[in-house]
Amino acid sequence: MEYYLGISMAPASTVDTGVAIMDSFGKIILVDKLYSMKDIQFFLDNYSSLKQSHICISLPWDNSMLEGKWRILSKPYQMVQSNEHFLNRENWTQRYSTRGSEYFRTLKYEQGIDITRFELYITRQDMHLSSYFKERTPADCKFLQNALKIEYQLEDIPPNMMPMSQLEAIVGALIMRERAKNPNNIKKMFDFSGLEVINVARAINHRIEED
Repeated sequence: MEYYLGISMAPASTVDTGVAIMDSFGKIILVDKLYSMKDIQFFLDNYSSLKQSHICISLPWDNSMLEGKWRILSKPYQMVQSNEHFLNRENWTQRYSTRGSEYFRTLKYEQGIDITRFELYITRQDMHLSSYFKERTPADCKFLQNALKIEYQLEDIPPNMMPMSQLEAIVGALIMRERAKNPNNIKKMFDFSGLEVINVARAINHRIEED
């Protein structure tokens, strides 16, 4: 049995990091919330099926404190790989946080664990999971939960509202399951901190079915 593990990585320990594990039949067998990097490492180091799992981890925004509001608002519009002509004072052009990257590289290159990254907001758009509501609000959370439950027939999702981090982690698990079922529908976007960032090439237009 193979497992697909999604992690919605938070930029800091003050925000919850979501974890979701899905089996090869599309059944969600675990969702959880973690906070510090010690929690994340303890979870993965003691996960008994780590060798049989394929892991996809989101890229968290870099929320470093900056001097001007315009720099904070401009971060999402900066290029992923800024060149040397930009004055990158206080990392204001750095879109993504490198939190946990060293540990994830160790898992991949020293232990041989299958680990990739994904850009949550681009992936939600390409999988037709983005809403018109403000990001991570209760309305956006409920939309994503209903979309995952209806479009992908994830019957394990409860009717009461789940934490947004866990729903975002399910998106990562779905990407890895799609890569196993339809590898031609997965494309590499770019490299970040030594790991590939992948996405779907087109919206997953099939419903979750037993293999």
